[in-house]
Amino acid sequence: QVQLVESGGGSVQAGGSLRLSCAASGINYQNYNMAWFRQAPGKEREGVAAIEPRNRGGTTYYANSVKGRFTMSQENAKITLEMDSLKPEDTALYYCAASNDFTGTAYRALLPSLYGFWGQGTQVTVSS
Repeated sequence: QVQLVESGGGSVQAGGSLRLSCAASGINYQNYNMAWFRQAPGKEREGVAAIEPRNRGGTTYYANSVKGRFTMSQENAKITLEMDSLKPEDTALYYCAASNDFTGTAYRALLPSLYGFWGQGTQVTVSS
């Protein structure tokens, strides 16, 4: 049984930082792309960051809106998203996701429809 469990969300003022973590179980993480998505009320789910497994190149991809502010990393089955210089528009429910489909481009790596396994989400709220 695949489980993705997020933690680390919370409330912070603009300019602050948060760290999200995702613990994956039930999958061979060495063969899966891992990603972070977010969804704000009334908006579509959007890709934030994704990382390919090392045996597929290990490339990390970021949405333009978070480049230079967010950093995704992976240590075995644990995924981390370091979020700095947070803005009110970063407020959303953040999800961890896993896919064994080939990505290879930022567009595909951040495409929600490629991901078949999802966590329950963790709320991030940034106040101005």
